[in-house]
Amino acid sequence: MKKFLFLCFILSCNILFPLAAQTSFQPVNHNASDEAKALLNYLYQLKGKSVLSGQHNYPSELVRSTDSIKAMTGKYPAIYGTDISDFSDNVVNEVIRQYKSGSIITIMYHQVKPFDDDSMGFQRSVKGMVTDNEWKQIITPGTKYHAMWLAKIDKRAEFLKKLQDANIPVLWRPYHEMNGMWFWYGNRPGPDGIQKLWKMLYDRFVNYHHLNNLIWVWNANAPRDWPKDEAYPYELFYPGAAYVDVLATDVYKNDYKQSHHDQLVELGKGKLIALGEVGVMPTPEILKAQPQWSWFMCWASFPWTNKSLEGVRTLYNDPRTLTKDELNK
Repeated sequence: MKKFLFLCFILSCNILFPLAAQTSFQPVNHNASDEAKALLNYLYQLKGKSVLSGQHNYPSELVRSTDSIKAMTGKYPAIYGTDISDFSDNVVNEVIRQYKSGSIITIMYHQVKPFDDDSMGFQRSVKGMVTDNEWKQIITPGTKYHAMWLAKIDKRAEFLKKLQDANIPVLWRPYHEMNGMWFWYGNRPGPDGIQKLWKMLYDRFVNYHHLNNLIWVWNANAPRDWPKDEAYPYELFYPGAAYVDVLATDVYKNDYKQSHHDQLVELGKGKLIALGEVGVMPTPEILKAQPQWSWFMCWASFPWTNKSLEGVRTLYNDPRTLTKDELNK
């Protein structure tokens, strides 16, 4: 019933707002599912008018952070986010439950280094650069490390296929913060860097696995010149408009510079932009000054680190902020 209402809503928007519909982009995957097309169209209908609230949840605590927002504000976030680093049926089942309850879904993947075991986890393997030789092998078909990379992403494709079988569209944001210097795939600018890895993942998922339920969210970090924690200009890492549906950035330490918003708008040339991850949530004043953000997603556990409970409530009660109960209305 939810899917039917969602599709009907999109159809009604196309009738009521024909000019807005003409300025939207189709999914970069030309075989995108009806649900994926409807979700992307819905986001374009909101562009510049409203922002969707979102909350990330650790795979080990699948609802704790989302439920905390409910306890704080009396409302559920519009977007439910989680990570498929943990290859678990519990994650699949919770994502399906969240979608059926009316949530929009966003999923990321903290991939460990291709030559490491998944059990090594975030601190021991996701963080830390690979050598130039290791990188070259990872992006070169026929090498041992490339085969290991394929094995890891193919496992995640099986997870995403379960969601496709359930007719669930996903805001898919792999290799986030790739313009930073902290993850193994980070700080690899140019056509033989992350741009190539992104295109290889896109080709594998779209043309080999036929995952048509994905909206491709390219999620950088807000550029910054912090000593030993730099994040470099967006455009050096952007794989191009043919491979990206939404351009997103991550903002921590309340660093909501206008340039972080405006540079993404310029790079996207009309495509959607979003706040893929945030620590301290933006204020209504920030969202008014930076009106093109399609959504914000607070990172797991961060609801408790925001400056004040009243600030979170103010944001969730702002007329521009859409919560789950306000979707499709």
